Amino acid sequence: MAADAGAITDAGPASGAGEVEGKCVKPFTPEKAKEIIMSLQQPAVFCNMVFDWPARHWTAKHLSEVLHGKQIRFRMGMTSTDPVPQFETTCSYVEATLEEFLTWNCDQSSISGPFRDYDHSKFWAYADYKYFVNLFEDKTDVFQDVIWSDFGFPGRNGRESTLWIGSMGAHTPCHLDSYGCNLVFQVQGRKRWHLFPPEDTPFLYPTRIPYEESSVFSKINVVNPDVKRFPQFQKARRHTVTLSPGQVLFVPRHWWHYVESIDSVTVSINSWIELEEDHQARVEEAITRILVCALKTAENPHNTRAWLNPTEVEETSHEVNCRYLNGAVSAFFDHYGTSQVVETQALRTNRERRIKEELNMHNHMEAEPTGRPSLTSGTVKQEAASPFGPDLVPVIPSSQEPPSERGGIFERDGEDFVGKNGGRLGKLHCTKRQRMVSESENAAVEQTASNSALAPSQTFISTDDLLDCLVNPQVTRIVAQLLIQRSL
Repeated sequence: MAADAGAITDAGPASGAGEVEGKCVKPFTPEKAKEIIMSLQQPAVFCNMVFDWPARHWTAKHLSEVLHGKQIRFRMGMTSTDPVPQFETTCSYVEATLEEFLTWNCDQSSISGPFRDYDHSKFWAYADYKYFVNLFEDKTDVFQDVIWSDFGFPGRNGRESTLWIGSMGAHTPCHLDSYGCNLVFQVQGRKRWHLFPPEDTPFLYPTRIPYEESSVFSKINVVNPDVKRFPQFQKARRHTVTLSPGQVLFVPRHWWHYVESIDSVTVSINSWIELEEDHQARVEEAITRILVCALKTAENPHNTRAWLNPTEVEETSHEVNCRYLNGAVSAFFDHYGTSQVVETQALRTNRERRIKEELNMHNHMEAEPTGRPSLTSGTVKQEAASPFGPDLVPVIPSSQEPPSERGGIFERDGEDFVGKNGGRLGKLHCTKRQRMVSESENAAVEQTASNSALAPSQTFISTDDLLDCLVNPQVTRIVAQLLIQRSL
């Protein structure tokens, strides 16, 4: 398939990395890369950072030889344009080897093979969330082929990573991860990422059904949205990037993302980086688990498959969930103690910090001459010493046309694009962005009413409707803070 017009290429160390006495030097030291990751508030693509990783050569063909004969679970989905997301609870699954997957993917599958019931022209296959420690349990030496220490995390390698192998069209429904931030290394083929900032959460219609710890799903198929049913989604600011082999995408905490394979075979490796905020997030997730499991089990005690994601294999009894909550609260205090740190670090919400950042950005931009380039996200300090350039490219807001009508690795509006030489970083219309923040306040309330086309007197409130309100991320954050305060 031809490369996207305007795509950022990463042809190897010569294209961007420096050279000292004949040895290629990476554009960022591990210390600098970690500093960027821990401070940057918008997605960005690292280039020329993995050219010497052995995992750079981990194509699906290579992995089929390494994992010769090993059975892997593939999620099977339809290549349809249905506006309803294809959640994992609605997919079917196949146990097969990578060799069998590659044979089917070449449309040469035998009628006796594990993919015999799946027409290649109508289905995609995805081996997702494959933890290295489970996949390579008897080949642990391969862990060293992934070198996250280059990004400032000493000792982190394949042991803390997951592998993703898919055919064209394979995708992950739009969701946000409750814990950590994400580093994604693209090995083979290309993937298109659709990202949305945390403050747009009300516009994404969050739901915890299907339930999976640490994943908040969107009710919207963001590549084919039903805007009549979900009108607030039109206010969401989509950021789109096509990730190519050799590039590493940084996804900040709580950024929504929908990821789709756009080449015949794709291979990715990712690692979730733990953050300080995760301690409170685990309390929030424990609260969510108790409420979801209690209400959904009471509704239908014999059919957990309808609402529990297949990735959730632990017991969901109320007793176990209560122990989990108490363990999360205890772990929180083990980490922070009962000192003033609890009030200053743990109880300050993300929303309060975002509002402060918005105000700082607004005040700074008002003092700037018109036309001066500014960052699409982040603080004044970041703009003063921007890390962006040919080896770190920010993902900026895209236009609102459907993805198929746009080209390039970064789908963008007009000329606001960071090119190879740094260039402009994109306009930030202050009044519009402020309006987005205030509108998101109202959207959390408005979205519940818009979920049903029935008149208020005819509306049926389901268990899922109730849960959408009870375990809304804004609500569980407040409940977690109250629980922590009561325990002081």
